Amino acid sequence: MSGNLQTLLDEVAAGGTVVDDEALALADWDDLVALMQVAAALRDRGHGANVSFSRKVFIPLTRLCRDSCHYCTFARPPRRGEATYLTPDDVLAIACAGAVADCKEALFTLGDKPELRYRAARDELASLGYDSTIAYLAAMAALVLRETGLLSHLNPGVMGADEIAHLREVSVSQGLMLESASERLCQRGGPHFGSPDKRPAARLATIRAAGERAIPFTSGLLIGIGETRRERIEALLALRALHRQFGHLQEIIIQNFRAKAGTRMAQHPEPPLAEQLWTLAVARILFGAEMSIQAPPNLRPEAPAQLIAAGINDWGGVSPVTPDHVNPERPWPALDALARATADANKTLVERLAVYPAFVRRKETWLAEPLHARVLRMSDAEGFARADTWMPGADTSPRLLPMRLRAPRSGRAPLAPILERAVRGVALTELELVALFAARGEGIGEVCAAANALRVEACGNRVSYVVTRNINYTNICQYHCSFCAFSKGKTRTNGRERAYDLALDEIVRRCCEAWARGASEVCLQGGIHPSYTGATYLAICRAIKSAVPALHIHAFSPLEIWQGAATLDISVAEFLSELKAAGLGSLPGTAAEILDDAVRAIICPDKIATAQWLEVIETAHRLGLRTTATIMFGHVDAPRHWARHLLHVRHLQERSGGFTEFVPLPFVPMQAPMRLRGESRLGPTFREAVLMHAVARLALHPLFPNIQASWVKMGPHGAAACLAAGANDLGGTLMNESITRAAGAQHGQEMLPEAMEILIRANGREPWQRTTLYAPATAERVRAARVASPLLDIASNSLLVAQG
Repeated sequence: MSGNLQTLLDEVAAGGTVVDDEALALADWDDLVALMQVAAALRDRGHGANVSFSRKVFIPLTRLCRDSCHYCTFARPPRRGEATYLTPDDVLAIACAGAVADCKEALFTLGDKPELRYRAARDELASLGYDSTIAYLAAMAALVLRETGLLSHLNPGVMGADEIAHLREVSVSQGLMLESASERLCQRGGPHFGSPDKRPAARLATIRAAGERAIPFTSGLLIGIGETRRERIEALLALRALHRQFGHLQEIIIQNFRAKAGTRMAQHPEPPLAEQLWTLAVARILFGAEMSIQAPPNLRPEAPAQLIAAGINDWGGVSPVTPDHVNPERPWPALDALARATADANKTLVERLAVYPAFVRRKETWLAEPLHARVLRMSDAEGFARADTWMPGADTSPRLLPMRLRAPRSGRAPLAPILERAVRGVALTELELVALFAARGEGIGEVCAAANALRVEACGNRVSYVVTRNINYTNICQYHCSFCAFSKGKTRTNGRERAYDLALDEIVRRCCEAWARGASEVCLQGGIHPSYTGATYLAICRAIKSAVPALHIHAFSPLEIWQGAATLDISVAEFLSELKAAGLGSLPGTAAEILDDAVRAIICPDKIATAQWLEVIETAHRLGLRTTATIMFGHVDAPRHWARHLLHVRHLQERSGGFTEFVPLPFVPMQAPMRLRGESRLGPTFREAVLMHAVARLALHPLFPNIQASWVKMGPHGAAACLAAGANDLGGTLMNESITRAAGAQHGQEMLPEAMEILIRANGREPWQRTTLYAPATAERVRAARVASPLLDIASNSLLVAQG
């Protein structure tokens, strides 16, 4: 038999599944080391180096319960003169304390329907204005969400389908521990005797009803209360069957019984660590790589490394504010101590929400619509909790990242094979790029160090910038991109600017002023004005070249090119040829946003498609017009979309060689319409923004020598971090910048060359002023830039043609 079981484990390790009969045979398998090795390998396949937790506040709404479990100290009967339910003020006080401590989850724990047993419960509910505990719970979860923003996870016990559906509207997840599937434990003398809600059939019916109503759900086992190993497996198989049908179990908890004084089981032996490790490993083997398997850290404080080795990927909720009211004798570990213990097992502690990332990523299926906006605000691109309050464009200092690489404790760094391929210039796969974007903890340093080494190889120690002026000639646009706060209709005045359309003379004046201030480039882009045609763009180029022949015109997004060609009823190639003859020098590779049509359908459905953007850029390259490449990320997108974008850009560069640089543009959310409607995240996290620069360097090596950091969006501190993560260029001095400012960015509209060079030197690098095409700026341009006169106040300039 042991040989057959070893064969089974080998098949599981190779990606196979365990059928029920085979699973039951595991009850006789005592080779704990073999089980744990397979379980740990599966966990790593599904979750990498991450071990998650939820920062929560514990709200014991009532400690009354109609059940009488023989090991429980949480439930107790009514006491004279003592309230049986927390009042709304009590609930809100606890929740507010949690919010101040940066908790994201409000965990409501309570007994099963105490009003069915106690008159005191019925009377107090009536005085509060509710006819049931479930109705009161729903109201309190709504109150906490409204007043504090905390997301509720609800554990009210056995429920009917209507009750579950009612709670779905105010919570992101619910839970009910199966504990055991053994009817034997409900018989006289068993720990569940006298507890009707502990009947396995009743609990499984609740878990089924949650699946039918698409509730992210938590369940699991309580081991050591008298069950056998076979009964544990039977319970796990019952849960697995429901999960296979509905896909709603977000985690399986394997909780070890702890004997408590004052209970009937005070002298009952506690399960040894080996039994919990065995059960954890079997749970992982039965549920596979993707399931989250949890063990509460406060119930095994002596064994975090062993629990991780048994295949867990989650510690559950940990509160910096409230005790574990179910196990008050077992205090929560301090979060920094938990992080150290996790790191000692060569894993990274990652904060999650009360709803797991896989369900966040499919919120339309799994979460009530009123909860979507709050979940988006609190989550990162993978669906974990946002790690800090930094936002692109905001005047806040980011939390420092572990940019320096420390050798991993287990030897070879887990991302090493991918990084080695990137360093050799091999095109990485989508999955490999996603793995790099997922780097956390010391993995961030691993990725950034590799990117920075490639930067040194490609660019040395120099950091470039260009003296340029941005001219956004109109903010009137016939398109309706949901991320854009710059675009206005003819009478719209929302945001920082009213609708405008610059006169041609004003465009030329600004170019002349820019030249006098040392600019070698003018960058022109604007909205798609309904009266603009291709002739408009040709006229702009001709007027600028007539007035300032030596000024490089870097202008017109691929969207403008596509629209301009269409209005003249000529091909893109013909229009670009005419623009080149009129003086166009290069194109900004903007309007790319995310080169994935599924994302574009959400954020810019009426814009050109991915294939059209690529067509314009490739045509420009074929005609000798160089372009940049950009990505605008951090809204509704995910790492897989970023990977696809990078691969599109790399493959085009392999064909044409026409890109000068890659420019990550973090989504600035403050005034963006989709953020104001609650339809996007708050931009990328700082970790994601820095990693975008590093991963771009790795993904595009050796085809892109230049990776640019946007100081307007990243801020000075963020730009400095990007310089340590593979970036070698800070872009333009700008003189005027309207698009990012309209979105709510707080960084300045101009960074003078002196300030650029101070920032660069402060980070141990050598500055140099370049042209658009990365040639050194002439000595005359350098001198002119350093004696620049103040800009004319354009707000008072009479040549501005205001609309509305």
